[in-house]
Amino acid sequence: MVAFALCMVQTSQGTLGVNDTLWSKGWLCRRGVIPPAPCATAVIHQAAPAGWAVPAGPGCAAGRARASAKGGAPEPGARPAAATMGCTALLGLRGPRLLRAAALPPRWSRRRSTGCEPPAGAAVRIGCASGFWGDTAAAVPQLLYGGKLDFLVFDYLSEVTMSLLAAAKAQSPVLGYTPDFVSAAMAPYIKDIHRKGVRVISNAGGVNPLACAAALQEVAKKADVDLKIAVVAGDDLMSEEENLKGAGITDTESGKQFPESIHSINAYLGARPISRALDLGADIVVTGRCVDSGIVLGPLIHSFGWNRDEFDLLAAGSLAGHLIECGAQCTGGIFTDWHAVPDWHSIGFPIVECSSEGDFILSKPPDTGGLISFGTVAEQLVYELGDPQRYLLPDVTCDFSKVSITEIPGFDGGAVKVHGAKGSPPSAFYKVNATYLDGFRATAVCPVGGPKAVQKGKRTAEGILQRTRLIFSQLGYEDYSAVNIQVLGSEDTYGPHARRSIDGGPREAVIWLAVHHKQKEAVEIFSREVAPAGTGMAPGLTGIVGGRPRVSPVLKPFFFYYPKSNVQVSLFLNGQHVETFEEDLTFTSDDVISFDPPEISTELKDLPSGPHTYRLEDLAYTRSGDKGNSANIGVIARHPLYYPYLKKTLTAQALENYFQHLLEQEKPEQELVTRYELPGIHGLNFVLKNSLGGGGIASLRSDPQGKALGQMLLDFQIKNVPDLKSLIE
Repeated sequence: MVAFALCMVQTSQGTLGVNDTLWSKGWLCRRGVIPPAPCATAVIHQAAPAGWAVPAGPGCAAGRARASAKGGAPEPGARPAAATMGCTALLGLRGPRLLRAAALPPRWSRRRSTGCEPPAGAAVRIGCASGFWGDTAAAVPQLLYGGKLDFLVFDYLSEVTMSLLAAAKAQSPVLGYTPDFVSAAMAPYIKDIHRKGVRVISNAGGVNPLACAAALQEVAKKADVDLKIAVVAGDDLMSEEENLKGAGITDTESGKQFPESIHSINAYLGARPISRALDLGADIVVTGRCVDSGIVLGPLIHSFGWNRDEFDLLAAGSLAGHLIECGAQCTGGIFTDWHAVPDWHSIGFPIVECSSEGDFILSKPPDTGGLISFGTVAEQLVYELGDPQRYLLPDVTCDFSKVSITEIPGFDGGAVKVHGAKGSPPSAFYKVNATYLDGFRATAVCPVGGPKAVQKGKRTAEGILQRTRLIFSQLGYEDYSAVNIQVLGSEDTYGPHARRSIDGGPREAVIWLAVHHKQKEAVEIFSREVAPAGTGMAPGLTGIVGGRPRVSPVLKPFFFYYPKSNVQVSLFLNGQHVETFEEDLTFTSDDVISFDPPEISTELKDLPSGPHTYRLEDLAYTRSGDKGNSANIGVIARHPLYYPYLKKTLTAQALENYFQHLLEQEKPEQELVTRYELPGIHGLNFVLKNSLGGGGIASLRSDPQGKALGQMLLDFQIKNVPDLKSLIE
């Protein structure tokens, strides 16, 4: 049990005391915003456990004042502790599903009324059932029936997905959202979601969130359930296209000028509009483009009433979102030690159980597959990360460099406690992703078997290109803008690090032949000319995977920053516009991004050497991801004693040399790899610029999102070191 803070609140309807029927963030919020109706949940008096102290006097949610460490008056903009017991102790006691504790603080009861705030010390449980468009439908029932959730969130969007949805909406005005969310994730379970009072947040709206909400309303109507479905709109900035063209905007990565022809423009909104939609009573919140972590931070702001200037708390909530936004990637999916992860077929999806003080425990439903450990969660921490000390989000600038991840022993399937995120003011600008049409592409994927399969595959691909170029010249078309030939199985992507097989190489290989051209008709010619290779070129060509190559538009990303003050965010409830959300810029910084080089550790001069050599996989975990045309590779030491040797050997220059065959240098002497340090998890993060051949659907490579780069690095040699394994035995 936990003690409520007692307070009196003066409102236009009189003085409200603790016995009145409200514990509403709307009534008690710092700005005095009164919600449409008082919360119907009465405040319940509970006795404090032994050793807990009830905050006295003005310690109400309206003030959100944290008691000074020295005693006396609270600090401005701070919040009082619910009790003298620290959050670490709280987490050690509680977690009814984690530590089997006997004495437990209450968990916030699930409800569907307007904007009621949980009591101090309560926990909020959020499960993530989707990490991308196309994720398994098996996640929803395991979380809904076994997760004991307050909120269920779905993350569907990436830069690639937004490009695809923009193309879909161009075909039909009722498209542009992820239909799987409606048909596979919600429709079969909507009655139980309603019955259990689980509230849902998803960015499934894509480029058409109102259409997504309308489809959900039809599902709810057929199921005969009454749900309030909110939409957060305003990320679509296409109406600003003409103004942007003359504003001198350049791409943050390439420096290129704003394109003449734009397909879509979407700002990455933050968590506050989601929180506000929940305050207004929404059961389901559908957004367009927002930062992925915002679908978790929004419910936490709504639940705990975190202020705009409580940056450490906002950073902690953002970290919780960052860790679970990709679903099973933090519960054993794509883990370096994949062989140690049981039962992939029933892999558990992640749940964060968060306290009002920002610490949280990450677990998964009981009796599910997968694994939660320091390694699985640390890998996800570095996924798609840039500078860990300046992780820029709309609500907060995060510092994840000192985050700690601690395994909780004795829990089936594993669980970890995460602590240490720090925050600072966010930028006054939104990050924006525009897409523009840049020609057309097609990819042919053809298995080939028999002796010298690699040589046959390369000659076949070259023959197809020669034939189509001959046809182009006859018809007056220009040459291809770009082509990419890979023979999968020959380790082409490894460049100089490929292992060359003897006796003519593998007897099975796969041709990967991708082309790009400004004209659709030229790519259609290519598409038609692949199949004839099966009768007129190399023997052993077994077919074309997926049939004739599909011709598709190339929608390239263009990233820039745009003032938040120029973006109008609208909230809809059941199809009706109910509010225009105004972003409070009081606690923001005019800085858009820092170009300061990262600090480099200098304490490695006297590090002992030795005669031993290790593969990186022996000493570290790795994970890689993408942002536009840049990739990142995170490296986490398996043991703290390995970390100094990783820092000494894995320099930015060492990785630039290792991946030189994949990096595209735009100007002489350009440094394409930057290294950052995360001492909290004994990790390093490398950002590889211009490493993905354009990235996303603009890339012709077989790994356009850098998913395999971390795996490729596992063979890196750590040389001239002592017997490191003996140090930890």
